[in-house]
Amino acid sequence: MNIESLISRDAISLNVDAHSKKHAIQEISAAAAKLTGLPERAIFDTLLQRERLGSTGVGNGIAIPHGKLVDLDKLTGLFFRLAAPVNFDALDDRPVDLVFALLAPEDAGSDHLKALARIARIMRTPNMADELREAENRSEVYGLLTRAPVSAS
Repeated sequence: MNIESLISRDAISLNVDAHSKKHAIQEISAAAAKLTGLPERAIFDTLLQRERLGSTGVGNGIAIPHGKLVDLDKLTGLFFRLAAPVNFDALDDRPVDLVFALLAPEDAGSDHLKALARIARIMRTPNMADELREAENRSEVYGLLTRAPVSAS
C-alpha cells in the first residue's frame, strides 16, 4: 500500500482549531467533502458511527478515524494537526492532536484494512509524532508521511 496514493498535500491541514472530538470530526468531514465531492453530513455520520464502536485514538496523541462510504470511488486519506489536543477517549487516555483519517469505498474489502495498517505503521515510526508536531508546513508534513518505506513489523 503506497501512502502517496492515499494522501495529497491538499489533504493536510495544520493548526486546526477543534475543541472536542466531535468538532475535530466535523472539521475532517468538511475537508473530506471538499476533496471527494460527497456530502459532509454523510462523511460525518460515517466517522461518528465508527467512533461509537470504540475510539480510534490509538495512543501517543494519535487518532486514526475511518469509515466506508457508498459513493466514494477511491481510498482517501486526510491528515490534521490540531492547534491544541482534544480528548479522544484514546487507549492511553492521552489527548489527541494528530489525526490521520481514512475514508474507503464501501466495497474496498481488504484494501481498507491494508491502508489502515500502513497508516498505523507510519504513525508508529519512532519520532514520527514529534516530527509531525514540529513540521512547519504541509510540504514538510507530506514529506514526513511519504519519506521512507516502513517495515511490515
